[in-house]
Amino acid sequence: MHGLRPVTLCLLLLLHGALIFMVNAGITSSFVRKEAKSIDMPFSSDVFSHPPGYNAPQQVHITQGDHVGRAVIVSWVTQNEPGSSTVVYWAEKTPNQKHRATAGKVTTYKYYNYTSGFIHHCNIKNLEFDTKYHYEVGISTRRRRRFWFMTPPAVGPDVPYTFGLMGDLGQTYDSNVTLTHYEMNPVKGQAVLFVGDLSYADHYPFHDNSRWDSWGRFAERSTAYQPWIWTAGNHELDYEPTIGETKPFKPFLHRYRVPFRASGSTEPLWYSIKRASAYVIVLSSYSAYGMYTPQYQWLLEEFPKVNRSETPWLIVLMHSPWYNSNSYHFMEGETMRVMFEPWFVHYKVDLVFAGHVHAYERSERISNIAYNIVNGECTPVKDQSAPVYITIGDGGNIEGLANNMTEPQPKYSAYREASFGHATLEIKNRTHAYYSWHRNSDGYAVRADSVMFFNRYWHPKDDSSSRA
Repeated sequence: MHGLRPVTLCLLLLLHGALIFMVNAGITSSFVRKEAKSIDMPFSSDVFSHPPGYNAPQQVHITQGDHVGRAVIVSWVTQNEPGSSTVVYWAEKTPNQKHRATAGKVTTYKYYNYTSGFIHHCNIKNLEFDTKYHYEVGISTRRRRRFWFMTPPAVGPDVPYTFGLMGDLGQTYDSNVTLTHYEMNPVKGQAVLFVGDLSYADHYPFHDNSRWDSWGRFAERSTAYQPWIWTAGNHELDYEPTIGETKPFKPFLHRYRVPFRASGSTEPLWYSIKRASAYVIVLSSYSAYGMYTPQYQWLLEEFPKVNRSETPWLIVLMHSPWYNSNSYHFMEGETMRVMFEPWFVHYKVDLVFAGHVHAYERSERISNIAYNIVNGECTPVKDQSAPVYITIGDGGNIEGLANNMTEPQPKYSAYREASFGHATLEIKNRTHAYYSWHRNSDGYAVRADSVMFFNRYWHPKDDSSSRA
């Protein structure tokens, strides 16, 4: 810098410092979504259409039916009468070898002045890995409907697999864009990790349960063809004692089944599955989780069962985020964080996905486990044994976006934006997974935020957005 004037030198040093600060700081996206109120699609929309014919099966959806991916729970509703509870299925490679499985007890439920249709759940077992199956429901009538799904590859440490990620979906025009973008994304998800809040029926007078039916028909175009791994959110509670409804989660638990017993859980609101090279743990933000509660005791015993040599990627789903710099639902997950965060760090959880906040945010790898009520150390710090926390409650629901972010952006926040969208997680092998978030306002292939994650067990290198 020989020959530079002192003022020029000082200016360059200041600019250099500013650049360092900018590189090390998190990003609050400069993208500004056009302000528009989220509006429900009318019931006359084609996405809500009933399948043709009397009592035709509708709201078809599948999820994993065992712990390792060799079973599928097929669920559907017949509106007028029970009809057939049998599923006919066959591997595409052997179309002449058809099999039958029959659902257990067909259920119905009442909610205030609503009575559900007839809800069927059938667990198809002993499937082959990495195989395309076709299946039919409604086989006793001419109204049978046919769908297909792919089973995952056998569980293994270097098995590639791609998950889609969504939350807080609802049934607005924005919800439809989110689901369409996920379907059209060139990176094809093979299963969806859904972090809660499905239909938003409780947003309407008397928790209008007909909106559970319309949501099921809306989502069927995806849920009938690939498993959605369900997490319960606050809008699944449907607890409303003023109208006599005092059983939490009643509609959700009747309609959506999960393989909770396969992982030793006593309740369907928390459970685990293995899928390809991932071990996925689902927690319930709205069930008791204090010491000695069933959820606490289950998770205490669950973490030691995870074999990272078999399933390197340890992923946790919940609804209420622990780290969130949006004023919307700020710190609502704090008590669960205090209970469980030390376990997440000790067992080196890779990624935690949550919803609830209707915006997008990705954290650095951070923890706040040093804090206790007397030591005063209450600031989150970078911790390479900790997960990345991702809030993806941006599906497009009727309540709209959460766009009131706290300022300044906290150091633990790597990227945040008030937009609707979805994400994909491409597990490459035991060491690397490529993650990308796609906002609805862009084209199908555009990545608004992306990062390569390094596995905490097999490749615990610094994968943070900044290296401060």
